[in-house]
This record gives sequence, structure tokens and C-alpha cells, in this order.
Amino acid sequence: MMRISHAMAPIAVLDTAALIAWPLEAMRGGIVLESQKVELGRVAPERLLVLEAADLKWHSPNDDSMGKAEEMAIGTGDMAGLSSIDLNLLALAMEHEATLFTDDYRLQNICEKGGIPWATVSTRGISSIWSWEIRCPGCGAEQEIPSQTPVKKGDFGVCNACGSPLRVKRKN
Repeated sequence: MMRISHAMAPIAVLDTAALIAWPLEAMRGGIVLESQKVELGRVAPERLLVLEAADLKWHSPNDDSMGKAEEMAIGTGDMAGLSSIDLNLLALAMEHEATLFTDDYRLQNICEKGGIPWATVSTRGISSIWSWEIRCPGCGAEQEIPSQTPVKKGDFGVCNACGSPLRVKRKN
């Protein structure tokens, strides 16, 4: 596993879990997304004021990094379970050759498979790499992994063959 500690990471990309849970000093100098402010305002508005003093670096990934992140997420099958913020954080970690601090198992899975250093914020993290597929529970047909993050969490569309709602399943 590529897991490392925060003290070992010269450059850190921080997911929202770190922005919520970590003390100010631990976040200092971390790379984050502008769109995380909106997410944070929704889930932990009291932390927004703290972040003003955290000396964070607010960035957006470039198109090349986004393309690589999308390719990696499609390759593992994790794209269907990622949010737009997740995908952007992955792209930032690649672009800045940084360690991604996240409790998101899908992001950890992609990082592990792609050789991107990662560390957890407050969970144990993954212990093995998984691949995913989108399958119809009605007729069993496998569908193509989407090329973009879902608009609505858990909405993977309907089966082209029978019309049943699609599900993400671990590949055997």
C-alpha cells in the first residue's frame, strides 16, 4: 500500500474530511479546491471561518490532469461512485505530485492502483484493490462504466436491455 503519514508528505491535497476534522496546523499549506467551500458550507459551515486562517492553497486542476484522473477512475470502475469534487482532488494530487489525504475508499482504490501516494484522515483505509462494474440486477447485463461522475449520487441509469435501475458491483 502507498499509504503514508501526514508528516511524511511534502505536498498534501486535502479532501473535505481533512478540512472538517484536522486542527488548523495540520492543514496549513494544503492544496484544496474552491468548490470544497460550497461543500463545507453545506456539511460544516462553522469550519469555513477556521479555514480563512489555515493558509490553504486554493487551486483547480488543469485539463490534462482531469483527463488522466478520468481515465484512471474509468479504468478501476470507480468513476460511477465519485463526485465531481473527488475527481478534481484526484487530478490535483496527480498534477502536483502530492499525497492525497482522503477517507474515500474509491479515491484510495484509484490512488493505490495508479501509484499515487495517499493517506487517511481518520479511518483505517483500504486493505486491497477492487475493480468495479455496472450491472443490471434484473437481467444481469453489464453496462459500460460512465465517462463522467454521476449527476445524482447512486443514480447509474437504467439497463438498455430491460429498463431496471443499474447497480455498481465488485468484479470477481
